[in-house]
Amino acid sequence: MKKLVIFDLDGTLLNTIADLAAASNHALQQCGFPTHSPASYPFFVGNGVTKLLERILPEDERNPTTLQKMRTHFGEYYDSHCTDLTEPYPGIRRLLDNLTDRGIAIAVASNKYQEAVTRLINHYFGSYTWAAVEGQKEGWPVKPDPSIVFDILSKCPTPKQQVLYVGDSGVDMETARRACVESCGVTWGFRPEKELAAGYADHIVHTPEEILSLATSDEL
Repeated sequence: MKKLVIFDLDGTLLNTIADLAAASNHALQQCGFPTHSPASYPFFVGNGVTKLLERILPEDERNPTTLQKMRTHFGEYYDSHCTDLTEPYPGIRRLLDNLTDRGIAIAVASNKYQEAVTRLINHYFGSYTWAAVEGQKEGWPVKPDPSIVFDILSKCPTPKQQVLYVGDSGVDMETARRACVESCGVTWGFRPEKELAAGYADHIVHTPEEILSLATSDEL
């Protein structure tokens, strides 16, 4: 049985895409650029806000000055609207209940900036005791660099063979691989199943109940 399950946030615990798209399009409008369809945003996200904003800008406008302006407008909007349309995926609260009832620690490892991660976890999952809630912090590398996983393990010491890392993207699968922990890709998030397979996911699941089975199996 696993002792610690580390979750990605966006596309894994929470469907945040509508609020991310709204904040991104707001920043584009404020800076005088064309916006994108909300349906295109699942392929823009995954490597942190700065990379998201870089991807949605016209190629000839991807410079530090414009990115900083975009980041300011994005943050001002998102900080006030990050819970407007965001919802936990079906079955996630039940999964967290079952994990914590069994004494399995839970943690978050996200490329979203720390303040937003903290706000979202407190808003949607504030009743749970988290071993660690880690977002992107100034001076820290983003996933797939494994530093965020090592930081969590420093706060919740756990043998790596007793850790399960759960995410919805190839970035998450690569993060787990680099950290030398077992990976589980979920198919309800922002990325297609083929990306999880290409990222050498140890497991690919279609429901939160399957995560519970993996975490509690004596074969792991």
